Amino acid sequence: MLFSLSEYLAQYYSGFNVFQYLTMRTILGVLTALTISLIVGPVMIRFLSSYKISQNVRDDGPVSHYSKAGTPTMGGALILVAVVTSTLLWSDLSSRFVWIVLFVTLGFGLIGWVDDYKKVVYGNSRGLPARYKYFWQSVIGLSAALVLFNTAQFPIETQLVVPFIKNILIDLGWMYVVLAYFVIVGCSNAVNLTDGLDGLAILPTVLVGGALGVFAYLTGNFNFSTYLGIPYVPGVGEMVVFCGALVGAGLGFLWFNTYPAQVFMGDVGALSLGAALGVVAVIVRQELVLFIMGGIFVVETLSVILQVAWFKLTGRRIFRMAPLHHHFELKGWPEPRIIVRFWIITVVLVLIGLASLKIR
Repeated sequence: MLFSLSEYLAQYYSGFNVFQYLTMRTILGVLTALTISLIVGPVMIRFLSSYKISQNVRDDGPVSHYSKAGTPTMGGALILVAVVTSTLLWSDLSSRFVWIVLFVTLGFGLIGWVDDYKKVVYGNSRGLPARYKYFWQSVIGLSAALVLFNTAQFPIETQLVVPFIKNILIDLGWMYVVLAYFVIVGCSNAVNLTDGLDGLAILPTVLVGGALGVFAYLTGNFNFSTYLGIPYVPGVGEMVVFCGALVGAGLGFLWFNTYPAQVFMGDVGALSLGAALGVVAVIVRQELVLFIMGGIFVVETLSVILQVAWFKLTGRRIFRMAPLHHHFELKGWPEPRIIVRFWIITVVLVLIGLASLKIR
């Protein structure tokens, strides 16, 4: 909205042209989302506490988590408010990519809200039954994939880019829809599984989101993409504003979610943020790089899959508890140690992902 306003005002005063630059709008997007989070955060925490919208701890979870019972949850709504508001203010709303990413983010956020509501109101720590959750995730993920496929204007928009290898582009055809669907839905659930300790999921989300913003800016700029030897995808540069808003909102939420947490994001936050990362990676054509940078999310998900499969086959467990962070908890690692070490690993993985821009 402010982008369009500045475009109109620029004809009367050239100084407003500064708001046409992606870099400026991204910075403002970060600061706007961060400010909203820091201002609204305390109000939301008091509201959630007064209405006893608090965490229900699973009976089969680590004993150390029992003390977390009663901590306000559904704080992910704060992230959504900050991200959506900042994106609408500073993005070019004529971009189809902006509306697609907002649709996916809010759609998955709604699914998470219903899941959290069932947990809080009915006291059921399992929340929304998995079959309903996956059904609606599939509806939204598949809808976004089909829209992206049918509105693609250039061949590169539906080709698979292989990182670290120059000029390797694989035409996917209709398999693009399948890939996009699994990336969006898979990433959403992966972040949700990782969100089990104070601040564990939000900072990796911020780091990966920020890195995807770098990819969006460079991929959407003809000069930079040519210099780096990466595919140029017209229009995706606008995604850097959304990624900036995600970074700002995530850092603002971390202010309250860091150990010991004053509020949890709940599924309303985890599902929406994971889906947002997935759809941005699809738009900027970096699905494989997302797999690298989001390695923590991948490993957490694999630990659950392996644990369940192995238990069904043999009746025994590979890990003391899944997802993986619970395994380390039961080994006696303090919660802050697990969190910070997972953060450090994410920093390294994000740097490896960013290196693919130059190592080709």
